[in-house]
Amino acid sequence: MPDVNDILNSLFSVAPERYKMDWDNVGLMCGHSDRAVTKLLVALDATLEVAEEAKALGCELVVTHHPLIYGGTNTVSDATLTGKRLLAYLENGLAVISMHTNLDCAPGGVNDVLAERLGLTDIRIMPNYDDAPYLIRYGEVREQTLADFVPFVKQRLACEGVRYADGGKPVRRVAVGGGSCGEFCTQVREKLGCDTFVTADVKYHQFADAREMGLNLIDAGHFETENPVCAYLVSKLRAAFPEIAVIPSAVHADCTKFA
Repeated sequence: MPDVNDILNSLFSVAPERYKMDWDNVGLMCGHSDRAVTKLLVALDATLEVAEEAKALGCELVVTHHPLIYGGTNTVSDATLTGKRLLAYLENGLAVISMHTNLDCAPGGVNDVLAERLGLTDIRIMPNYDDAPYLIRYGEVREQTLADFVPFVKQRLACEGVRYADGGKPVRRVAVGGGSCGEFCTQVREKLGCDTFVTADVKYHQFADAREMGLNLIDAGHFETENPVCAYLVSKLRAAFPEIAVIPSAVHADCTKFA
């Protein structure tokens, strides 16, 4: 029976640790590395609800995209939210492995999955501009209006709603960046020659700048642009470990709502 460390090594073969950003935290967040695993749960976030779900299912391990420990913690107690989450996992014997920016950048990871979900062809990797190696993907779609492409994005990513700025260009060369990649609008437009960029967590001034530089900018939501990678992780883990149950979370969801 594989243990937590076996699964960690398998995940690092898919998304090598060297791909992570310098500020990031990836790998084993908590738990015993030598614990045998018969069931594991895959989710985007290591929330309290996911901990309850994993406990109810009898899992020994949870694999997430976003790190359980992000930015450090000085204490493991119920005085902080990070502490509460750690206690929820540790007290229930749950290990947590997180694959974050290494999975964003890795071939086949977050951004390749997102590009494929949106139907891009001839998918390429943005060169290393401004310390973002291997992050942004770009490719081609059938030429269409932005008015046609926006509802397509909404449908393909199961978005409750999207925000966008109209750069006045037809949609043909599209860049994607799962999660918060609005800072790369200039590179996407000027270096890659893209007319459209799909990402999330876009700031007001980024929308304003995009419109004036002639870039269609679509904010499709942080959860929605990254969640498709969970199915990819499930597929990879099932193939690598057919003897264990690999379960996609049924409770994780976008925490933001539209009124």
